[in-house]
Amino acid sequence: MLEPVAATYPAEALAARTEGTVVLLLTIAADGSVQAAEVVESAGAALDEAARAAAVQLRFAPATRDGVPVAARIRYPYTFELPPLAATDTVPPAVEQAQPPATEEAIEVTVEGKSDAKQLRESARAVQVVETEQAKRETADLGEVLARTQGVGVRREGGLGSITRVSLNGFGDDQIRFFLDGVPLELAGFPFGMANVPVNLVERVEVYRGVVPIRFGADALGGAFNLVSAPLELGTHGSASYQLGSWGTHRVTAAASHLHEPTGLVARASGFFDVAENDYPVAARESGPGLGASMPAWERYHDGYRATGGTVEAGFVDRPWARRLLVRASLADYDKELQHNAVMTRPFGEVVYGGTTVGASLRYEQPLGAGVTMELLAGHTWGELYLQDLATCVYLWDGSCLEPNGQSRPGEIDAGLQDDVWTDRNSYGRLNLGWQIHPDHQLRFSASPTFFTRTGDDRLDQPGQRDPLAAERHVFTLVSGVEYEIDLFGGRLDNIVFLKDYRQALRSEERLQSGLYARRDVDLHRTGVGDSIRYRFADGLYGKASWEWATRLPSPHELFGNGVLIDANLRLQPETSHNFNLGLTVDGYDTALGALRADVNGFLRDADNLIVILGQDIRLQYQNVFAARSLGVEAAAGWTSPGGHLVLDGNLTFLDMRNVGEEGTFSQQAGDRIPNQPWFFANVAARVQAERLAQREDRAALVWNTRYVGEFFRKWESNGSIDSKAVIPTQLVHALALVYEMEAPIGTVSFTGEVQNLGDAAVFDAYGAQRPGRSLYFKTTATF
Repeated sequence: MLEPVAATYPAEALAARTEGTVVLLLTIAADGSVQAAEVVESAGAALDEAARAAAVQLRFAPATRDGVPVAARIRYPYTFELPPLAATDTVPPAVEQAQPPATEEAIEVTVEGKSDAKQLRESARAVQVVETEQAKRETADLGEVLARTQGVGVRREGGLGSITRVSLNGFGDDQIRFFLDGVPLELAGFPFGMANVPVNLVERVEVYRGVVPIRFGADALGGAFNLVSAPLELGTHGSASYQLGSWGTHRVTAAASHLHEPTGLVARASGFFDVAENDYPVAARESGPGLGASMPAWERYHDGYRATGGTVEAGFVDRPWARRLLVRASLADYDKELQHNAVMTRPFGEVVYGGTTVGASLRYEQPLGAGVTMELLAGHTWGELYLQDLATCVYLWDGSCLEPNGQSRPGEIDAGLQDDVWTDRNSYGRLNLGWQIHPDHQLRFSASPTFFTRTGDDRLDQPGQRDPLAAERHVFTLVSGVEYEIDLFGGRLDNIVFLKDYRQALRSEERLQSGLYARRDVDLHRTGVGDSIRYRFADGLYGKASWEWATRLPSPHELFGNGVLIDANLRLQPETSHNFNLGLTVDGYDTALGALRADVNGFLRDADNLIVILGQDIRLQYQNVFAARSLGVEAAAGWTSPGGHLVLDGNLTFLDMRNVGEEGTFSQQAGDRIPNQPWFFANVAARVQAERLAQREDRAALVWNTRYVGEFFRKWESNGSIDSKAVIPTQLVHALALVYEMEAPIGTVSFTGEVQNLGDAAVFDAYGAQRPGRSLYFKTTATF
């Protein structure tokens, strides 16, 4: 801290002989000034206001990341402590003596200079934190940023907007949950998946490894991703970015916020627009073993993507009657052309799908006294999805269309035209209660009900026949939990133990092969338990261990399909898993040769009834693999040179995920690796940066990223002979970016040029779909 400021002891507190500690959450700008001060632990209205008034005058040495000043948030306590009354004192000090020297000396001010991200990393939570400060200036999207993280796999069927599957320690799809500021991502205005969320709208990503806090109210099996928005800052602020690049790509984001300190009034809005043609060339493929059927070299002609959306938020913060009261509304709309089936063996020329989602939510947070806090969240979303397959001819890889003939049939996906619409409605709520029993003891409770319903309309159905999409589809889910946290030995040991309860009620109709319908009603109840512990051996050196016996209930997406290429399966059973983590972290160890950081984590996931997506070339379906085990290790290491001019980072993940079920549908594949799952991948990044090149407040960076993914089987490895195995070959991809940032009258402006897939390598999705080759992108951002 460069400029300490003592708080003025309030006159009424002096008169009443009131003492206490006020803990503030300070938002500190990159220049070291305090932009906002939020009371997180109150000592009464008078002391709270005195602490806030002093805190906004503080000035700190800026936090830095890789040598670059960045904004940060820290917890900052003010302790108001009165000197004892002398024996002759019969009345409290007079109001005009509110700040005598003795009183000022009794006011203790200390600083915990840790950002939210650092505090979370050092907690007992099984979490890693991916900060996006640098990524906002580069052209990589959020999916690419996360793919550079140990333990995280991101697989796409094509370019921007394509179907994306994110995995964590081997678990993927709905086995892991996605949130935006604690709200399920699909209910927060991003129905098209996390990988396509603009990175400039995200401050950081919290990655929970298999052990998920109860506050999310989630039944995740393999973990969770929580996207965190930028913190509110005092005054008016904004940002904007524009990116253009290969394959007709244009991406625009904008955000603005205003926080009025005297009234606590806050307003915030953000929006985005994405469009891409995705018309990149695809290499020729031979028939036989490997990636699939014979096809010529060609250029994608039906893979366009468009998405637009925005959110608005308004309310009050840091008021006596509400720490936070915010109303939020969101709108998102997207359209996507479908170029081919999942394994890229049949081209499509007219199939399109997309959707529109509208949602609203209310968030209320407030201390209730006696150390009790409450957070209440409630919301509703309405979404409409569509799929159109109206082609009456057969398309070839070169885009030509054959006229109907005796062997052709209308429609490209199945034998028949499709013009389908689904409407999803989702109401959700969450109640979080916390009780600070003692400074070192906390008790928390969470309850999260959701109600999902889907209706559909086959616009081409025959009159007089029942529309199969109109079958009843209702799911009610309630996830609740309680956890107890204790700090021991002066904060050296932190332990969190928790219990969870899962309930689900499915009310639906199942269409039989005969064409008739039968009721399919299921009521499920499961429980779970877990524990997370962290022990700090020294500053910046700590170990963690965690375990959860987790349950995940089948999601509506898995039960009812996604309306495109994934069929319904109403007979799915819940998954359960014993999830173990054991790790050691070196966080920011400074030496004369620079700062070192390292993290190694071993994990075991022992799952029953594991739900995976399987199928043939056209249609896919989620099914239960009766038992599976994921065993592996992930490690990361980094070094920053003195002065921050050179930054090196690397990570690797080894994953052995196998079917160990000796009974059931896949018993013949017992011992096989789960197909379509990379088992070894690694990333290396290097950043060279310099400051004061053309002016005092500018900086430039040259960034190199490399990703390696080892060869893996696309189908069960024990099926067929070794010469006919379908495999995804080894992939090595490089990217190079040049970033220049400068101070301008409007704020900070940056310019970036980046080449992705520098070597023009053939890169494939897990199902064999080819991804873009060498691509060039430009991006500019501005913040004020």
